Amino acid sequence: MATETEVGELLHQRGWRTAFTVAERVNAWAALVSTIERGYGDYIHEYTNDLYCRNWLHEAWLLLDDHIVQLWTPQIKALDDRYKAATIEDDGIALDHFHRIPGPDLWWWRRHPRILTGDLGRSLRAAGAIGTDPDTACPSASRHYGTTLSQQQAKSGQSVPETQVEKGRARASESDPPSRP
Repeated sequence: MATETEVGELLHQRGWRTAFTVAERVNAWAALVSTIERGYGDYIHEYTNDLYCRNWLHEAWLLLDDHIVQLWTPQIKALDDRYKAATIEDDGIALDHFHRIPGPDLWWWRRHPRILTGDLGRSLRAAGAIGTDPDTACPSASRHYGTTLSQQQAKSGQSVPETQVEKGRARASESDPPSRP
């Protein structure tokens, strides 16, 4: 196992364009997930390029010291859950028309955005993808945007009472040992 700096350098030597940090790649994954939740409209090749930030995290997780993995895993798992909520699993059929789909352990390549908009939406629809038109998507529906009503209220500055269920989840997640994403 290695430090974050050592892993960044090692992955750079293996072909990644720079020696990224975990924070940089987590932030890139968070930005991509947020964009997908709203409707990713850029070109298909930009989308496939953007997915590689999650590949870097996957590769790094196999090399990083356990304490770094434990520190970042909850945030990555939360982002993965949001990504799953904002995408549709199709075993990579739609994306495979444009990009070779990597091995089965890279599950994010086997999904496409639920909201199909812009150039990406046109490309994926042409490849047979089925999704939601952004004009008919309901912005308040958590299944499309991966947020709960309490998260939306918190963003808008409204007070959000913590329920017993949320308190229980927080306690349970604090005691659960993290697993590698």
